[in-house]
Amino acid sequence: MKLNDIVRKIAKTLNILLLLYLFLVSIALLSASFKTFGSDFANRLIQTTSNPFVGLFIGILTTSIIQSSSTTTSMIVGFVASGMLTIENAIPMVMGANIGTTVTNTLVSLGHITRKEEFKRAMSCSSVHDLFNVFTVLVLFPLELTTGYLRRTAGILANIFGQCGGIKVMNPIKAVIKPAVHLVKHLLEDVSGLSTAATGVLMLILALILLFTTLFFIVKIMKSSTAKRAEIIFGKILGRSGLIAIFAGLIFTAIVQSSSITTSILVPIVASGITTVEAVLPITMGANLGTTVTAMLAALTGNMAGITIAFAHLLFNATGVILVYNIAVLRRCIILASKKVAALCAERRILAFVYVGIIFYVLPTLFIFMSKFFGK
Repeated sequence: MKLNDIVRKIAKTLNILLLLYLFLVSIALLSASFKTFGSDFANRLIQTTSNPFVGLFIGILTTSIIQSSSTTTSMIVGFVASGMLTIENAIPMVMGANIGTTVTNTLVSLGHITRKEEFKRAMSCSSVHDLFNVFTVLVLFPLELTTGYLRRTAGILANIFGQCGGIKVMNPIKAVIKPAVHLVKHLLEDVSGLSTAATGVLMLILALILLFTTLFFIVKIMKSSTAKRAEIIFGKILGRSGLIAIFAGLIFTAIVQSSSITTSILVPIVASGITTVEAVLPITMGANLGTTVTAMLAALTGNMAGITIAFAHLLFNATGVILVYNIAVLRRCIILASKKVAALCAERRILAFVYVGIIFYVLPTLFIFMSKFFGK
């Protein structure tokens, strides 16, 4: 009997690890599919304007297309370092990238759309990340335009730390996921002889199928075997100690080097009812801090422009965390708004697709094109 229990526990653990691996592969495939047919467009977008408002929306749209704020910020740093983009124009794009990166966990929440209550919880978890970043932009964007707070402070920090050497950090998650993504791309593009565009579309379809399937089984296993234990852990550690939760989110995201991975993993946990959106908000804030760690280490190469942008990214996220964590009314407003969005999307599920489409794609695109037609 004891041996059978041990075998069952080992089997469940292996199942969860396999599903988690496939889930992360699906997210990587999703990102790779957009990069396949979106990278050139993203490059052209980033170089297109000096208007800070348009720059903000370019950051949102670019990151929504390629689904990686680190990729967007890396491109921005490269353009700034080469002199193609000024630091002043780059900072609004970095702000926009923080909003655009939340599209991944919002898409993950759509994997629960067939189950109303589960979807409602999932949507509240994903939208709390969106709204946290939107709030931070609403506060810091006008502050930056009027005072240059991020640019000036980041410049001071860059001058202090600019002589440090760059550090290359290994990403353990990417190390195990990248071969699977490369294999899929190789089979579709090289072996099958498909065009780049066709490969991108098929990778997107495969990613969505894998995402929906793994989510279904992850939630099922969590509900059946880990709910009670996880509920106790989240209740004692995360639910009662915001600082510990922020630190946990920071450390985990610094290790996996992707806030999208951290927040996407939280979605099925909240969807299954194990914890609440109130408990995961501090983890989300920590993830926002953690996502800047790799860029900070990589940017310390002596290139002052790159270091300045990396510090601006860190200051943007740190300021947002300080404000939301210390001002309870702001925290409550973000949580309440996320629940309202989730309730609306759960009642009329088409609104979930409208929400994703308008916030991440339609609104930025319209603003960018309108600025071209009616601007200088």
